[in-house]
Amino acid sequence: MSKMTLLNKTGAGLVVAALALTTVGVAGAQTDEVTFSRDIAPILQRSCQGCHRPGQMGPMSLMTYAEVRPWARAIRTKVVERLMPPWHLDKTVGIQDFENDMSLSDGEINLVTRWVDAGAPRGNVSDLPPAIDWPEEDIWRLADRYGREPDLVVGSTPWTQSAEGQDQWWQPVLETGLSEDRWVTGIEVRPSERRITHHAVIYLQQEEQPGDHEAAVDVPGRGSYLTEFAVGKIGDVFREDTGKLLKAGSRIAFDNHYHSVGEALTDSTEVGIWFYPKGEVPKYRVYGGALGVRQAMDTLDIPPGKVTTHHSYTPLALPARLENYQPHMHIRGKAMSMEAIYPDGRVEMLNHVANFDFNWHVNYVYTDDSAPVLPKGTVIHLTAWHDNTEGNRANPDATQWVGWGQRSYDDMYHAHVNITYLTDEDYEQIIAERRANRTSND
Repeated sequence: MSKMTLLNKTGAGLVVAALALTTVGVAGAQTDEVTFSRDIAPILQRSCQGCHRPGQMGPMSLMTYAEVRPWARAIRTKVVERLMPPWHLDKTVGIQDFENDMSLSDGEINLVTRWVDAGAPRGNVSDLPPAIDWPEEDIWRLADRYGREPDLVVGSTPWTQSAEGQDQWWQPVLETGLSEDRWVTGIEVRPSERRITHHAVIYLQQEEQPGDHEAAVDVPGRGSYLTEFAVGKIGDVFREDTGKLLKAGSRIAFDNHYHSVGEALTDSTEVGIWFYPKGEVPKYRVYGGALGVRQAMDTLDIPPGKVTTHHSYTPLALPARLENYQPHMHIRGKAMSMEAIYPDGRVEMLNHVANFDFNWHVNYVYTDDSAPVLPKGTVIHLTAWHDNTEGNRANPDATQWVGWGQRSYDDMYHAHVNITYLTDEDYEQIIAERRANRTSND
């Protein structure tokens, strides 16, 4: 099987190390007093410090005991209610194995609860795990993985967001400068000023040849979806023997969403791209898409004071593997599920995000063994719920009739999903291998 990871802020090696430390802490805390040094610090390293450290979007730093202690009761509330860390999947249904799972287990939540209820003791300083050497913001985070800086960097022309005012979208189009076709193994998006960058969608403009599979989404005037930057997501690393194709003469179209933060700031967003060696062609081309977006543009209708349900259906023209699931809605977004309707009529829940939060665009990246592998003719069914009532505390105005639009006060729904289309033979082989693995593990 191949491997693909859409990166979160914490590097894979750091996550593995912190997970090991957390496991030790959970085991040791069954009989002893729960302490910050031994039990809580490893949890914070794995699941919190990626955002809660100096210079990041977290409202406070959680790097040291002195920084954490004043927030102990607030932390307890957030983790018990599963509001933090941001991982909004319903854990009772669908796929639960992900490359980038930052959520806390029931045991870890119990540790935090016991620690706070006991007065948040510090414990023995010698029990502290080694501090993580977090990367600076101005580095390419995938450089360590590939052993080099990006092979191609395309930067948007600068945009200055005023200290106050409405959200703005900056949409420059830049040439890649490629004189030959190249296959992409990794992409990273790096805004220079993250404080004003809500998200940045990156589109690819290029001429496709007859026989190329239709892109999963193609926005008129913008291009086909390539990748995105959002809170918690910086880019894509494609599984072995898969990649995206950039053609000679291609262009990068930026769709940068900015908001004001009380001071005038200037951003220039860069896209760093790592290529396969020249002449090396992966077996499969990955297509990125926003499933459901076309139907949402035509049908989204949210009356005042109502909770609404909308549906979209996307048929698969070929056998395919879904690499990730990233639901996208705006302020009134409440929940979204993704189901597979098989050609024989069987319906399988793939994942359900039960508590969507517009402040966190969480990307759920399947493992090699959990990524859904679906036959030709399967229909991907999205169900999106929007809450336009006064009970939705994030709702700016429950008296407004809301339709599709790019402003945060408008709404939309779709799911960012990278799709790898398979041959019939490889589909059958993957299904057989998974069936054999299940049998051997029973």
